[in-house]
Amino acid sequence: MFKIGLIINPLAGLGGSVALKGSDGMAEQARALGAEPRALARTQLALAELADLNDRLMMFTVGGDMGETVCRQLNLPFETCYQPASPSTADDTRNAVARLVEQGIDLLLFAGGDGTARDVCAAAPESLCVLGIPAGVKIHSGVYGVTPAGTGRLLAKLVRGEPVSLMAADVMDIDEVAFREGRVRARRYGEMLIPGELSYVQAVKVSGVESDELVLTDIADDIIERMQEHDDCYYIMGSGSTVAAVMERLELDNTLLGVDLVYQQRLLASDLDARGLYQHIRDKKCKLVITLIGGQGHIFGRGNQQLSPEVIKAVGRDNIWLLATKTKLNSLQGRPLRVDTNEPELDRELGGLMRVITGYHDEVLVRVANPEDEAQ
Repeated sequence: MFKIGLIINPLAGLGGSVALKGSDGMAEQARALGAEPRALARTQLALAELADLNDRLMMFTVGGDMGETVCRQLNLPFETCYQPASPSTADDTRNAVARLVEQGIDLLLFAGGDGTARDVCAAAPESLCVLGIPAGVKIHSGVYGVTPAGTGRLLAKLVRGEPVSLMAADVMDIDEVAFREGRVRARRYGEMLIPGELSYVQAVKVSGVESDELVLTDIADDIIERMQEHDDCYYIMGSGSTVAAVMERLELDNTLLGVDLVYQQRLLASDLDARGLYQHIRDKKCKLVITLIGGQGHIFGRGNQQLSPEVIKAVGRDNIWLLATKTKLNSLQGRPLRVDTNEPELDRELGGLMRVITGYHDEVLVRVANPEDEAQ
């Protein structure tokens, strides 16, 4: 199941139709001038794109008009995880974000304007993928879809398991008081990860065809930069030519069909077995650098049994760096990635969306799912 967190700012956009140039602190005045709420209706437009996908998703949302109302109206499967004040406030948005993150959501969907985006950004972890339904008066932030329906179509791609690029987008807001006086004062408040429309445009092209050699160099440069940022970690280097490109860039000997261990860009051990690997990394901060098998899509269980369930658990899902060229991903023809750790429960825990590093500062989201779990 694709887990969607949903937060609606029911006051978003109230000030627009009555020329108040914003809604922050203006809800009562806007209503007195005859403004009609729009956030719920715009959320309905977005979520209507999921009408045929009820069996693939689960909504985790907020009570009343902050989410529950729309889920009921559209007969979406949902759980209410937080009850807001009446009327709801910015604190409710921030508190709801924290509560929804606890549910292990794959994506946080929110409806509002730049003020709502700021509140979400303040509370959301950097690793959380978010997507905004434009419902505010001013939309300077880059975290919103161009239209509610467009937002819904992009979300449907994710629910269907189609790989979608990740990108960082700025959260912007303006001083509404100054804006009402005719002065625009925009300020950047941070950035959040959003799904971008995937076209699988190649990161590096030679005569219109992806060059594996250049793409592998791009991937290797990205990984080495990450290693420098996490210099206190041990790095388990999995098998395969994609990981071998990283080792070559590091100028380290590599076991093409084995597993090596690197620390501070030095080779500590080569061709480790499962027991030896676990003894090296237990109780240590570590990352696993691994690729998938082209055409099959297996991450674990095909030629890398050194990465035992014990090792994978010690590393943790969030510390897996999965590498692949987009050519390799395209060879799967839309099929999800597979895991075969020999522990069904661990296989299920590894399921869901996983980032795949496909170039220098270039990632896509791809679903990990086994057939037995897809059938449930």
